[in-house]
Amino acid sequence: MTAELVRGQNHPLSQARLEIRIAAGTPVVAGATLGDEHGTVHGVEWVVHPGAPTLPGLEVSRQAAADHRLAVDLGAVPEAVHRVHVLLALPAAGGPVRFGAVAAPVVAVTGLDGTELAGYTITGLDAESAVVALELYRRQGAWKVRAVGQGYAGGLTELLTDQGLPQAHQLANTIHEAVAQGLARAVTPPARTADGDRARQTATPAPGPEQGASATQGASGAVPPQPLSPYGTQPPGTPPQPTTPNGSPASGTSQPASPYGAQGAPAAGGPPPGHTQVPADGSAAQPPAPTAGGPIDYSHPRRQNAAPPPPPPVAPPVQPGQPARPVAGDATGWSMDERLYNQVWGMFEDLARSTAAYRSAVDFADSRMEKELDAALADPRNRIGGQGDAAREAARAKYAQLVEQARAAYDRDLGQLTAESEVVEPALPLAYARWDNPVWHGYRVPFEAPMAVRMGDLHLPECPELRIPMLIRLPLERGLWIDSGAAGSLDGSFLDSHELHRLAMDTAVALAARLLAVHPAGDYTLHVIDPAGSGAQALAPLVSTGVLAAPPAVGAAGVADILARLTERVDLVQMAVRGGAADSLPAGLDTSEQLLIVNDFPHGFDDRAVTQLRYLADEGPSVGVHLMMVADREEASAYGPLLDPLWRSLMRLTPVPDDHLADPWVGHAWTYEPALVPPGSQVVQQVLNQVAEARTKYT
Repeated sequence: MTAELVRGQNHPLSQARLEIRIAAGTPVVAGATLGDEHGTVHGVEWVVHPGAPTLPGLEVSRQAAADHRLAVDLGAVPEAVHRVHVLLALPAAGGPVRFGAVAAPVVAVTGLDGTELAGYTITGLDAESAVVALELYRRQGAWKVRAVGQGYAGGLTELLTDQGLPQAHQLANTIHEAVAQGLARAVTPPARTADGDRARQTATPAPGPEQGASATQGASGAVPPQPLSPYGTQPPGTPPQPTTPNGSPASGTSQPASPYGAQGAPAAGGPPPGHTQVPADGSAAQPPAPTAGGPIDYSHPRRQNAAPPPPPPVAPPVQPGQPARPVAGDATGWSMDERLYNQVWGMFEDLARSTAAYRSAVDFADSRMEKELDAALADPRNRIGGQGDAAREAARAKYAQLVEQARAAYDRDLGQLTAESEVVEPALPLAYARWDNPVWHGYRVPFEAPMAVRMGDLHLPECPELRIPMLIRLPLERGLWIDSGAAGSLDGSFLDSHELHRLAMDTAVALAARLLAVHPAGDYTLHVIDPAGSGAQALAPLVSTGVLAAPPAVGAAGVADILARLTERVDLVQMAVRGGAADSLPAGLDTSEQLLIVNDFPHGFDDRAVTQLRYLADEGPSVGVHLMMVADREEASAYGPLLDPLWRSLMRLTPVPDDHLADPWVGHAWTYEPALVPPGSQVVQQVLNQVAEARTKYT
């Protein structure tokens, strides 16, 4: 039975291995401090936080999130520790600045099987930006939990100072910097709604010594709705909302000789026939106000379906005792694309949590073996002779048994996910499919934009053969950075700078071609900055097919011209939206989404151009101007920390496999592989030809 705690109330804990689950209406930073019998924290090494996410018996998330699961093993906590305080704080960069402006956080202590032991809703907060949520403490050899709810208006610095930590200010800055870096490297999770979640498969974690082989992790059934992501992605099923952007005609500034020659493809104009264009202020998305005394329309203001969605596909019957066969699209949603999108993200989360359970079980087995060896060999008389050897063999045998049980449970989860992947991958729609999927050979220019697009594949070292599609919501909430400065790949091969730059440009072109292909004709406009012309070979498919708005900008004058036009466009749209005058923008302007590819940064960029680029990265996505940079960070090192916010604001992708991305649930380091075109394939050329032909007919 769950104990619903109020502030100051305590409750005994019957288990040593626990989860502390945190649900908040906004991304929060989660951490914990270890204190002695007086509650004093003796140093930074007694604090577990996103920059130092593990301590004996404790593990926290590596980033800010609205949903946290902290792993606690009270049996592995050092004997000197008598109190464990669970902390919550609002991130320093962006978002709310006080807990009084958000929903009350809910903290629950659960067993590994998901059974809730105690819950606490932290109410009464106002100006506080950090809070001690719970306290786990020893009392006469047993552990208890107490609801604390002590808030601090001075944030983490005041909280840590109150716990006796002399380096409180420096540690608080370290925590916030680690959170900022975590947000920069994390894959943004999708926002889930009650009608957009998939039925979760029950994960089978590695059994610990207290649970036995039948222990399971998490409750079966559907996962509760997840809060919105920290980047404000729209809920699945909500159609993308194009804005009414503004731009200015190209200036007549003379350009240096271009390696691309002339190109006559005009910029696209308004929406295609039959495509509804939503004004920048979103007014077209609002239902008409009901008249006095008239009927009230309770329908969803943006839902396109007039009737409830049909039920998802049903798995074929199986023999009793056999696992259910996976079915593509068995997640809920208002369309098959939405179901597959939710299903892919469900597989992503399943694999992340199953791997976390396996790694945790192996770590526990290792720490248990070390403790048993230390205890057996504490007596010097047992270190030599038969008793010492027997103790070593017994400890190693128990370790091998625990690891074998953990691997068996993990392999069962992997087998289920692999079978699901084998049926889902061939069924993916065009925007989610790899370039070698046959669906691309039947390509036709779509009439509406998809809800997401595939950026590549993700996998973990424990199961490299199981690839999870990396699906990113559209329109893009963050710019993309194709890092051309990595020195080597995970397979140990080292590439020279020229080869890496070529691969980076190939990756950028493949992603740009995919973004063009999945949007309706005239809904996506592509610009390129190539100051020195070094990307001419890679950009040839975009130039030769005429899908660019204009030839790639070269030289300092070309850089200044295109940045000035896009910056002006962002300024005008923002002013129109804020002033509620979206309909006052000139009627003949390009209303499509804009993507700017920047090659060889910072070559050709002066201080003004760098400032404009940072402005586009920060403000552009909200008004339909997106950025894709192909750059080596070291080449821009002369700017120092000035560009650090720019790099953090972009999602870093690599042209070779690299383990730099983190999942939003447990923070594993996932290996990313870009979505490249198979060698010798002409699929991109064929797709771009159809895009160019459709744009010509449209204009």
